[in-house]
Formats: sequence, C-alpha cells, structure tokens
Amino acid sequence: MKNISILGSTGSIGKSTLDFVASNSDKFNVVGLSANSSIDLLKEQIINFKPEIVTVTNEEASRHLISWVDNTRNTTTAVNELTVFTGEEGLCDFASHEKADIVISSIVGASGLKPTLAAIRAGKEIGLANKETLVMAGNLVMDEARKHNVRILPVDSEHSAIFQCLEGRKTSDIRRLILTASGGPFFGKNAADLKNVTAKEALKHPNWSMGSKITIDSSTLMNKGLEVIEAHHLFGFPPEKIDVLIHPQSIVHSMVEFNDAGMLAQLSQPDMKGPIAYALSYPDRVHNVISRCFLEEIGALTFHSPDTATFPCLQFAYEALKGGGTLPAVLNASNEVLVELFLKGDINFTDIPAIIENVMSDHNISPANDLETIFEADRMARSETIDKVRRRL
Repeated sequence: MKNISILGSTGSIGKSTLDFVASNSDKFNVVGLSANSSIDLLKEQIINFKPEIVTVTNEEASRHLISWVDNTRNTTTAVNELTVFTGEEGLCDFASHEKADIVISSIVGASGLKPTLAAIRAGKEIGLANKETLVMAGNLVMDEARKHNVRILPVDSEHSAIFQCLEGRKTSDIRRLILTASGGPFFGKNAADLKNVTAKEALKHPNWSMGSKITIDSSTLMNKGLEVIEAHHLFGFPPEKIDVLIHPQSIVHSMVEFNDAGMLAQLSQPDMKGPIAYALSYPDRVHNVISRCFLEEIGALTFHSPDTATFPCLQFAYEALKGGGTLPAVLNASNEVLVELFLKGDINFTDIPAIIENVMSDHNISPANDLETIFEADRMARSETIDKVRRRL
C-alpha cells in the first residue's frame, strides 16, 4: 500500500489523481489533501478519502474548514483524527509529513515551489505536475533531489511520455527530445485573428480538460515553453536538443529521436489519469486506467512546426532557458500575472506576449542559486508587469 499526499487536491490533476485512487484503493491510500480555497470540494474529499492531514492556504477558507472540523468531530468519522495545517508554512509542513510515501505536486504556479522542495528535503518521492517548480528553480530543485536521493516522476503527459521512451536508453544515444502540443484552440490562426479573442474562446481547449491557467497557457503556447524548460531539468538535455511539434490529435504525447534516426513515441488517449497512474505505480503498470487507443479508428495523425511568429511565448521560453539564472522565473511570474488579468478581461490576448517580452528584456539576470534570489526576481517581475500594463491602458 502506497501512501499519497496531494498538493492541490481540488484542482484538475488532484481530482484525476483521486479518481484513479478510488478505483485502486487496494494499492493506494490518501493520507493528505490540500487546497487553497475550494472548501466545499475539499470537505467532500475528506469524507470520501479520510486523510490524516489537510492543509488550506487561504486564511478565510482555513478558518471555515477548522470550524467545520471542530463542529463535526463527533458526527463525521472522517475528521475524528484529522490534523489541519494552514498557510504557507503549514503547506510545507504538510508536504514533508512523515506518513506520505509520495507527494503529488499539482499546485498551479509559483506557489508550488516551496512545498515541493520541502517534500524533497524530507525524502519524499515526487509526482511532479507543477512545472513552475522546475521553471523557476530547476537547478536548485534537481540538486536537492540528488542530495536526498529523491526520485522525481513526471506527471505532465509530455514528460511522462519522454520518461517512458528514455527508460533503459543511454543519453549519448539520443539526438533530440520532441514535445508535442495540441496547438490549443487557435491553431492555424494568424496575429490579426488573435487581437480580439476572449477568455471564453481561449478556454475552449480542443482535447484536454485542464484548469483555466494551464488552458490559457496552452492557447499562447507558453505551456509548451514551460515544458521545454522542465524537460531540460528533468532529463538533462540542452535547449537545442529539445524540439516542439504541433500535433492536433493529442495521441502522440512526445517522442525521442536517436542518433541513428530511429524514433520512439508514446501514444494513448488524452487522459491525465494515464501519466498519473504511471507515476504512482512506477515501475509497474495498473490495468485498465484509461480508454484504449485504436489507431484504425483515429485515422490520420498529423504534425506541424509551431508558428512562433504568431505565438512567440514558446520562443520566449527558449530564450529564458538559454539566458538562465533568474530569467525563467521572470518569464513565469510575468506570465502568471498577465494570464490572471486576461481571464478578468483587463487586457487583450495579444498583450500577454508583448508585455512578457518587455519585462524579460528589462531584466538584469542574476544567478538563481537560492530561493531568496529567485523569489525576489519573481516579485520584481510581477511588479514590473503590472506597471507596464497600467502604462498600456
């Protein structure tokens, strides 16, 4: 029986993880659940999975949960032995709790970095779905993982695919990694088409059901750019050996090309329970996790080069990776701010890459050797992004 804690249990990855666990309760046990503010859903998860520990980062939401736990201890058996952590410090205590064997890191954004590091330093195996952890502090995180002999298992479908294709292979035999991207809802559009798109349109992903932030990142190709940076840190390949192809069907999740020009690809239906299950059960495989993939029914699989002139965020990620130091953290922070503003209707879709480019060009890169430096770069980038938005309005 493997004990699991989930950072971000009320998000898309967290819910899919719990769906998988519910179907395999003889193999996996949930010991910890965490959320920011989705308390009603968290209550349902507590009742259904009976964790030993819970954390809520939002102050008002945490007060609400604590009150509910106190009022139901005598009537709801699921909360009788429950320990509640709160705030950022509590999230790190939660992530490093002794009972967990593996921590699924699925909090979206920069807020996932500190608790993931705390889990690594506590020797926990990591199922990594929070790509921002490696984007912001990849060298630091991977050094800590090696120091504490911690295995980081990728949960993103693309990195899980690469991980599977690389198993048993020598790095020296690999010519390049190829990450695939659906292209999002605006594949084939030009710059003029994108000027007046709405958040509602950008959230209509053709293949995947994801949270709003990741879905917007997919529509700008920033999500794929962040994945390029993540792949660099996970697998140790330089940016010039990591390519991206647009694959609208989302059946081929990624590929590896060898020096002899042979290629391996991992294929399956687009369902996050697949890579989640592989991370949780590795090196074994669980039966009947997702729907089977019948290629004769799918028909054609197509691939295209990304249009970085129309969707420059992908290119910005390569530039941030090559620039190194604090530049990837700046890229990530500026993007997080702009996506939130776009979702609120405060800026246009095309403002996202335009302002990111300006913020990156103004940044003086520093070595990203410690969290203090990284989070200071993050803070400065957020402030500068907001200033630039105000000047444009």
